[in-house]
Amino acid sequence: MLPSLLAPHAEAWVYLAANPLSWLTLTLVAYVVADRISIAFNRHPAVNLVALAALFIILALKLTGTSYETYFAGAQFIHFLLGPATVALAVPLYRNFERVRATALPIVASLGVGSVVAIVSAVVIARALGASPEITASIAPKSVTSPIAMGLAEKLGGAPFLTAALVIATGVFGAIILSPLMRLLRIKDPAAVGMAAGLASHGIGAARAFHIDSTAGAFAGIGMGLNGAFTSVILPILRPFLGL
Repeated sequence: MLPSLLAPHAEAWVYLAANPLSWLTLTLVAYVVADRISIAFNRHPAVNLVALAALFIILALKLTGTSYETYFAGAQFIHFLLGPATVALAVPLYRNFERVRATALPIVASLGVGSVVAIVSAVVIARALGASPEITASIAPKSVTSPIAMGLAEKLGGAPFLTAALVIATGVFGAIILSPLMRLLRIKDPAAVGMAAGLASHGIGAARAFHIDSTAGAFAGIGMGLNGAFTSVILPILRPFLGL
């Protein structure tokens, strides 16, 4: 039915599909629509705007028969902005420097444990489920932000684009379970909540933490930035022990 509906507009669609700005516009529109839906549900963790936006784009690509390569050629500018966005995490670190300095030891301890556990558990579970070496290498850096994770996966022999998908899935899952899990564990300190979110689910978790509390969001950004840097150092060291 859909092909028959699209047939009268085939020529127009061919032109739009070939225009990189079309996919950039689609990405922005998908995000705005997903954000409005998230607001309508009072930012409920299950209604994650990143997951919704990704679903809209996937449906659009599927219905139009457009390849990911074609889409990425148009939307790569947003991908480029991930780098500056990661660097901008220095802002919450600066604004909360005094509190960060006062809690330096817990931050370092949680960083070391959280990063190593995220890497080792991912590799062990992947192997237990019979994952190939490429998939195992792709999933190892899943808890850090996309630009860093993709670079690490490529050096490990993994598939960067698979890693990007796994990073998003990890972030969405972390954002959904963050509030219920913290309530279950009776953790109320916003700094602890934010640090956990940033360490385990990077930018998407950090965005969710900002919806909970500004301090939680700041510490989530700090956790995300520190985890990205620490994982970049520790993962190559762990590589021979993990057989990657």
